[in-house]
Amino acid sequence: MLNHKQCDAFLAVAEAGSFDLAAESLCITASAVTLRIQSLEKTLGQVLILRERPCRTTQAGQSLLHYLQHSRLLEQNFIQTLTGQTASFHQVNIAANADSLATWLLPLLKPALIEHKITVHFHVDDQSKTHHLLEAGLVNACVTQESQAMKGCIAEYLGSMSYRFVAAPEFAQQWFTKGVSRDALRHAPALIFNEKDQMHTATIQQRFGLNPSQYPHYFIPSSSAFFDAVTMGLGYGWLPDYQAEPYLKEHKLVEVAPELRIELPLFWHHWKQQSEVLEQLSGLLLAEAGLIMNNPLY
Repeated sequence: MLNHKQCDAFLAVAEAGSFDLAAESLCITASAVTLRIQSLEKTLGQVLILRERPCRTTQAGQSLLHYLQHSRLLEQNFIQTLTGQTASFHQVNIAANADSLATWLLPLLKPALIEHKITVHFHVDDQSKTHHLLEAGLVNACVTQESQAMKGCIAEYLGSMSYRFVAAPEFAQQWFTKGVSRDALRHAPALIFNEKDQMHTATIQQRFGLNPSQYPHYFIPSSSAFFDAVTMGLGYGWLPDYQAEPYLKEHKLVEVAPELRIELPLFWHHWKQQSEVLEQLSGLLLAEAGLIMNNPLY
């Protein structure tokens, strides 16, 4: 049988990415964490953790991580069912892109999180990358643009987020008086979420043949700050309808190029066998995500 303390040490390092942080969370020394993981690796005959900064799990470590996280959720569900206890909170780990988290995801989940006493550790990454966090065993489920489910998982369509190419009126008047063209984009400052923002960079590359080195741009890796930067006229960018629609109606933003709208399909990935808690969240997301995504008043 697997040693409980050794597994706890492995799980702490895998989730924190550091022996020191894992030691703090377990209230033991870093050397004790090291000894426990070494003993676990010896028992299993596999290297589980790559001692890097941050630490990474090997393929064998990922398999163990999947097993331990899944077992933890099943144990929580079993105890609640057996004892009828509802005072404690259930924890799940979900990966999502920043725009979903900043707009429709939390309002949709809020009632279920409160009613069923669920806490969520959100992991934020680009929508093209979040499924890698599920594959690495760092989350129990994810929102991603990837439609293909990996082995042992299910991918279900949630809906589509609409993005509009927008700017503040004064910005559009200064930089796009003759419309959006290759020459105009070479001079107008762009707003990009971060270096992983493939939606922006790939669209400009495909439609106008420009890469980020050929036009001025800001990196603003915060959905709220990104929105503020657009509305204050710092640059142009793509905003979700959920954020842009009210400002477009009030003429505080203008849609500079309707032909450059982007429809981003999103999928919910989760393990085929999941806890009752995740089943509840999955059912809610699949039923209502598509409705609320583009309608904040829903």
